[in-house]
Order: sequence, then structure tokens, then C-alpha cells
Amino acid sequence: QVQLVESGGGLVQAGGSLRLSCAASGRTFSSYTMGWFRQAPGKERSFVGAITWNSGSTRYADSVKGRFTISRDNAKSTVYLQMNSLKPEDTAVYYCAATMKVGVVAVVSWYDYWGQGTQVTVSS
Repeated sequence: QVQLVESGGGLVQAGGSLRLSCAASGRTFSSYTMGWFRQAPGKERSFVGAITWNSGSTRYADSVKGRFTISRDNAKSTVYLQMNSLKPEDTAVYYCAATMKVGVVAVVSWYDYWGQGTQVTVSS
């Protein structure tokens, strides 16, 4: 079992930045590919980005490429999502997730563990 807790969400103006954190506890954090997803009201949960266990590979949704950066610190069992140049359409609840599957997994159903989510609201 892995427990995930997100933090760092909030209200920010368009063009601003936020950094989300996801702290993990339980089984060996460094064994997992970690992903970030988001869900806006009335929409399905969608992929934002993912990072492999050793930070060797990252992958991003086209909508956030060049603006968001995923990183991880295995010593702290924490994964981060740095969000720059935020837009109103980035408003959503952001979730981190963990999977044992190899590679930068973008499929929601392939993730085994999820955090409770943190709200990000971008005002225009």
C-alpha cells in the first residue's frame, strides 16, 4: 500500500505559478512511476504528466507541455508539479498517483494508488 497526500493548491491569477507536492508513505516510493492528473467540474480525469522511478523519463499532456514540470525526490518520497504560466483552463482538482507499471504511464486506470486531490483555481 502507498498513501499519497497532495498539497500546494490554491488560487492564483492567470500567468502565475504554483508548485504542487505529493508526499508518499508506505511501500518503497522509488519503485513507482508517479503521475499527475486533473479533473475539472463536469469532465473526466485527465493525464497531466508522469515521471519514472529514477527520473529518467518524463511525459506531459500537450496542453501543459512547456509550462509544467514534474520532478521527484526519492529521498523525501515526494513528487512535485511545478506549474508556470497558468491559464484559467488549468483550473481543476489535481491528483497524484502511483503505479508499478514501467514507463511514463498516461492511462488513468493503470494507476493503483491515488491521493485525495488539491484544488487549483486560476482566475482571469
